[in-house]
Amino acid sequence: MPSAIAQAAVMSAFREPIRVQDFPVPTELALGDVLVRVEMAGMCGTDVHLHQGELKVPLPLIMGHETVGRVAAMGGAVNDWLGRPLTVGQRVTWTVGLTCGQCRYCRVYRLPSRCLNRRAYGVNLPCDKSPHLLGGYAQFHHLRAGTAIFAMPDYLRTESVVGAGCALVTAIHGYERMPLRRGESLVVQGAGPVGLAALAVAKDAGCGPIVVIGGPADRLERCVRFGADVTIDIGAMREPEARLKRVRDLTEGLGADVVVECVGQPAAVAEGWELCRDGGRYLVLGQYCDAGPTMLNPHLIVRKELSIFGSYGSEPQHWAASLEFLRTKAEQFPFHECVTHRFRLDQVNEALQAVARWQTGKAVILPNG
Repeated sequence: MPSAIAQAAVMSAFREPIRVQDFPVPTELALGDVLVRVEMAGMCGTDVHLHQGELKVPLPLIMGHETVGRVAAMGGAVNDWLGRPLTVGQRVTWTVGLTCGQCRYCRVYRLPSRCLNRRAYGVNLPCDKSPHLLGGYAQFHHLRAGTAIFAMPDYLRTESVVGAGCALVTAIHGYERMPLRRGESLVVQGAGPVGLAALAVAKDAGCGPIVVIGGPADRLERCVRFGADVTIDIGAMREPEARLKRVRDLTEGLGADVVVECVGQPAAVAEGWELCRDGGRYLVLGQYCDAGPTMLNPHLIVRKELSIFGSYGSEPQHWAASLEFLRTKAEQFPFHECVTHRFRLDQVNEALQAVARWQTGKAVILPNG
């Protein structure tokens, strides 16, 4: 068994500094539980929103829901989600959510992302009670029995999985709800991790032209590397009317077949409806947290006959699809290059500030140095 004490970065109050605390490491695991020594945990934009108090979550909380580590101990024999036996020392990743499998959303509607009893590592599982270590910003992570764990092959980089993070599974889930069609024009609002993932999956599906609206310049350059045909820098083209004209100029004056919101700012939705052609489709991916309301004109839905989709979180099959995407598309979509900044556990506050200011590609926490 590992050391009896582990350090973790704990958020005890919204908008206040996060502090490193000590927690006991479980010495006995229940049947099916897995203890993982964390190698790398990604910092998601959602973590910034959580820290700002934009989602009602219990405190104190150990954040971090994009994590890779190595199995340190198991409560008996445990298989990964694909039925492969796990072994101590094996590198693994896992899904964020834990669902009950019993409520109407799980059993009848087959919509486990809306499970009435859903819990998520690093999001709404507080650390004030045993087993405490339920988020990635810690030296060890406790995985409850029933967690969808995935063994990682040696040739799949840790940086690829964390670089893609929950953004790729979010995009895969979103496009499952709103399937793409080859040859469709597509606009991605946002050049961050979710926007980059939405771009990659759409490019692989044969969409085009693909336009990315966002910033700053280094993020847009990465979008070009991932296959964007055109980028629009919101810093250089500040007026929505100018961006609308540019998109229409690229789509025979009509607007895009599909627009995908990946910004997380409500005002983007109002602009996105305008960017769609008549009869177009609009997918909202970036509003996982509640950043507040915005003015919307519902007349546009009717006049333009828009189809609007929302997608929340992800499910194990989306993680399996994501890992396969990373395995087969590594050269075309080098998500490992997204990891640009590494922080120690005691630098979590610096990391949050850098991510909030769009100063990083993918920022990661290295809890064990």
